[in-house]
Amino acid sequence: MKLDFRSPHLFKCCGHFLLKERLSCMARNNSIYVVANMGDKKLCNSSDPSCPSDGRYQYNTDVVFDPEGKLVARYHKYNLFRREIQFNYPKEPEAVTFETPFGKFGIFTCFDILFHEPAVVLVSKLQVDTVLFPTAWMNVLPFLTAIEFHSAWAMGMGVNLLSANTHNISLAMTGSGLFTPEGPTAYYYDSGTEEGCLLLAELSAHPCLSPTYPPAVNWSSYAASIKRFPGGKDTFLGAVRRDIFTFSELRHKTGNYTVCQGDLCCHLIYRMSNNSKDEVYVLGAFDGLHGSLIKYHWQICTLLKCKSTDLNTCGQPVETAETKFEMFSLSGTFGTNYVFPEVLYSGVQLAPGESYFLRVSADGHFRRQRNQIL
Repeated sequence: MKLDFRSPHLFKCCGHFLLKERLSCMARNNSIYVVANMGDKKLCNSSDPSCPSDGRYQYNTDVVFDPEGKLVARYHKYNLFRREIQFNYPKEPEAVTFETPFGKFGIFTCFDILFHEPAVVLVSKLQVDTVLFPTAWMNVLPFLTAIEFHSAWAMGMGVNLLSANTHNISLAMTGSGLFTPEGPTAYYYDSGTEEGCLLLAELSAHPCLSPTYPPAVNWSSYAASIKRFPGGKDTFLGAVRRDIFTFSELRHKTGNYTVCQGDLCCHLIYRMSNNSKDEVYVLGAFDGLHGSLIKYHWQICTLLKCKSTDLNTCGQPVETAETKFEMFSLSGTFGTNYVFPEVLYSGVQLAPGESYFLRVSADGHFRRQRNQIL
């Protein structure tokens, strides 16, 4: 698989050559596919009642050129983030795919990944093997750090995700990776310098045909079949940004806990190999609307470190930890099969896929075995 997958800030016009011409030549001269994010415009007139006053639509656009320099895909971003006031919304969401010698590809941009269209449609209906994902992703702990969520999305959807993030540490934009259904193959996260990194890896062209492809999961089967554990009686509310979670403190080195909110019940079995006295962990559940201007329904089960021993800090961003878990098992009564399993280690790091010892059983039992700082 040969792809030159570049983030938007790498390209600038030079001389009399147009950007698209330069990208086309880059692809043809090097016999590679080139993917880039750019602005695009489409002229319109008064016959279109939605036509902007300057007579053109402006779109946040992804383009793909094949090894012959031909434009084989163009995608206009449908789910604009609140700061993208310079762009227009396409009238309809686009589901863009293209065939290559190494599988069927789909493409979408940044905020799109959180919505059914086009992200889920590309996988569930159009059955792509790999998704190309240009993004300018601002890391938001504890659940939406780029490498954390993008790796989880690839595992949850069962496809490869090639994520190229703008690297701008002043905006907390860092974290690109080559992610597969079995875990991360290669990724780069550096919040200390502005240096980028070229990622190379060999991926399965058709991951669903791999003998190690993860089986289908019924995410709520296990959690719905067990009785509520005796732990978790003393619950309290805490905020993860604007989302109000129901938390229960893990008071012992070993335990069984259940926390419920709305229709969601989260079950945890765990065993610590060492427990730092200065650290507090909680089991949390959230079942509600997330977002400010655009709201969407989230269900979250989480094993989370609090920022300090003060329970009021539970849910605040944390980047390091000392406590080691010998084992934990997390499950929930989710109302959907679109579930994304995240594991983030101390120092905002992921383990290589082959080192995860991470298993999700067919009935939705998410478990982790091996000493590891979380």
